[in-house]
Amino acid sequence: MERVEAELFTPGGNNAVVRLPGRHFPGVLVQGDSLHVLRGEVAEILAACERGDLAEAGDTAGFVLSGLDELLAGYEAALADHGIRRPY
Repeated sequence: MERVEAELFTPGGNNAVVRLPGRHFPGVLVQGDSLHVLRGEVAEILAACERGDLAEAGDTAGFVLSGLDELLAGYEAALADHGIRRPY
């Protein structure tokens, strides 16, 4: 394990926007439990597609997309608050 100092652009906690040393742009810290939930939701989409249940797959995909949109909006707001251009 290596200890480093990171720049924190939002309050700590879930989905904190941080910049690690040597990186030009910040990233989003996703906690392990949140990552596990996201993986499970994508697995549900795949399972629904395999069953041919496109309505359920679409509903779950919409839920995942909504969560990712919120995450992206928070990231973009943190960049704007600190005068950092988007990397895309």
